[in-house]
Amino acid sequence: MTTTQTNDFSKGSVAGNILRLAVPMTVAQLINVLYSVVDRMYIGRLPDASGNALTGLGLTFPIISIVTAFANLFGMGGSPLFSIERGRGNLEKARVIMGNTFALLVGTGVVLTAVILLIKQPLLYAFGASDATYPYANGYITIYLCGSVFVMIGLGMNNFINAQGFGRKGMMTVLLGAVTNIVLDPIFIFLLDMGVQGAALATIIAQFFSTVWAVSFLRGKRTLIRLEPSAMKLQLKLVGQIIGLGFSSFVMAITNSIVQVACNSTLQTFGGDLYVGVMTIINSVREVVSTPINGVTNAAQPVMGFNYGAKEYKRVRTGILFTTILCVVYTTVVWLLLFLFPRFFIGLFSNETALREAAVPSMHIYFFGFFMMSLQMAGQSAAVALGRSKQAVFFSLFRKVVIVAPLTLLLPHLLGLGVTGVFLAEPISNFIGGGACYITMLLTIWREMRRKEKAPLTE
Repeated sequence: MTTTQTNDFSKGSVAGNILRLAVPMTVAQLINVLYSVVDRMYIGRLPDASGNALTGLGLTFPIISIVTAFANLFGMGGSPLFSIERGRGNLEKARVIMGNTFALLVGTGVVLTAVILLIKQPLLYAFGASDATYPYANGYITIYLCGSVFVMIGLGMNNFINAQGFGRKGMMTVLLGAVTNIVLDPIFIFLLDMGVQGAALATIIAQFFSTVWAVSFLRGKRTLIRLEPSAMKLQLKLVGQIIGLGFSSFVMAITNSIVQVACNSTLQTFGGDLYVGVMTIINSVREVVSTPINGVTNAAQPVMGFNYGAKEYKRVRTGILFTTILCVVYTTVVWLLLFLFPRFFIGLFSNETALREAAVPSMHIYFFGFFMMSLQMAGQSAAVALGRSKQAVFFSLFRKVVIVAPLTLLLPHLLGLGVTGVFLAEPISNFIGGGACYITMLLTIWREMRRKEKAPLTE
């Protein structure tokens, strides 16, 4: 089967290629964030139990992060390989990479659902649940897990739509689901009086529609490389390559889960349900404001990967520089807005006075130096795009496991910091982890691209 090679990222402006993907991808990811954010906005306004319900929902974040981690492991591992092979003109190998990724997402999704459903009760209590908040956490996560296969397929396979240059089609994948979720949420939560269970049901129905759209497009005639059943037979060597490259994204998501567990359990000890609720609000705000960074860095990956495969090394460096500048400017502006107007952002999720007042100083601490996080994202994005999985994995682990998690557990015990110590761990990790990751990228990837520019015939 022959496929016309379009969406050639080695042509035209590098910044233009990135933005052409980044705008719809960012919009798509913002819409995707609405799945959970809108749930929290509604749950935070339930009569009589909004605080406990919102806190209960926050306790499910680590489990949802685990599901997301496996979607990233395969989806964000397979798509850069797919982009590199497409840049080399190896279209059949690219097709097999996509088929293997799909099979991994489906199989892992089924196993993951069964395992977590079996151990959800001890997990939630270990994550900081109390007798008051457990029923809400359990009600939400039980229904959510029943649709986690759809979550994984929708998230994982949408990367292959974007990797072929169809940013708008990728945006439609999540737009369809988000609109469905927004429409169904108030019906299930309030009209049918289903509460947190209604929010979960609306989410998985929405994810089902997203999955149908994504798979239908990849099986259709308009895609450049089709998803074929014949390409889904697992090849162990290829599976290893997909997992190896996706492991950094997996580690980022799974370490988010670890950090959330550490935060919730420590906050439960030092501040009770109130501060677990505060962290739920802060996590919600972080999800929203971090989305454009994710959109830009994810959009840059297929562009840089394609150019790397095509041996256009100067264009790879241009992509790294553009991504860095854009992300740093954006995060600096966001940091100022969060510092000056914290009550506006907090008020989107809760009207409870005690919760809102406790969240203001916590937010000021947590987001201090937010711009440094963008350096980590830009550095890791370049590593993933060029297939340097070990480098990307190392800095994912370094920031979250080596810095954030230990500080989250230790700082509250030092100098009487208490809950302040939990929120202080994040900015410290941003400065140390972000700086180390980006400097290493400059000394390795950036330097290598410059060397290959000067000796193109021998590389």
